[in-house]
Amino acid sequence: MTIAVFPGSFDPLTNGHVDLITRASRMFDQLIVTVGKNTSKQGLFTTSERVSFIEAAIAALPNVTVQVEQGLTVDFMKSVQATVLVRGIRNSTDFEYEQGIANLNRHLAPQVDTACLMADPQYQYVSSSLLKEVARFGGDLKQLVPSMVAKAMVARLEGDH
Repeated sequence: MTIAVFPGSFDPLTNGHVDLITRASRMFDQLIVTVGKNTSKQGLFTTSERVSFIEAAIAALPNVTVQVEQGLTVDFMKSVQATVLVRGIRNSTDFEYEQGIANLNRHLAPQVDTACLMADPQYQYVSSSLLKEVARFGGDLKQLVPSMVAKAMVARLEGDH
C-alpha cells in the first residue's frame, strides 16, 4: 500500500489544489493532505478553517484524509509510513524551488520520493497573493477557488484596501 502526503499551507485552498488532490488520489492507495503554516507569510485563514475547507472539497474522495502538520514534512511522513511526497508545479520557478526541497528531503529521508504533478494550465497563474488581491477589490473568484472559500475570502478581505 502506497501512502502519499500532499503538504501545503492552503491559504487559501484553490481549485488548482483540489485538482492536484483529486489527481493524486487516483495515483496512490492513500493520500494525506497536511495543512501547515507558512512561516514566511501572514495567514488569511486559521488552521481549522483551512482544514474544514479541504475536508468539504474532498468529501467524495474516500482515500484522502486531512491532518495538521507541525514540523518537518519528512518527519510526519515517517510517522505515517508515507513514501511519496506530492507537489504541484505551475512554472519553472516552482520547479527550481521544488527541486531544491526534494533534494534536501531526499538527504533527510532517503526512503521518500517526490512526485511532481504539473498544474492544469487553467490554474498555472493562480497564486494566493493574486487571489487575495482579487478578493480585496471584489473580483470574481468562482472559477479559481471552491465557492465556500470564495465567500469566506470576500467576507474577510472585501473593502480591505
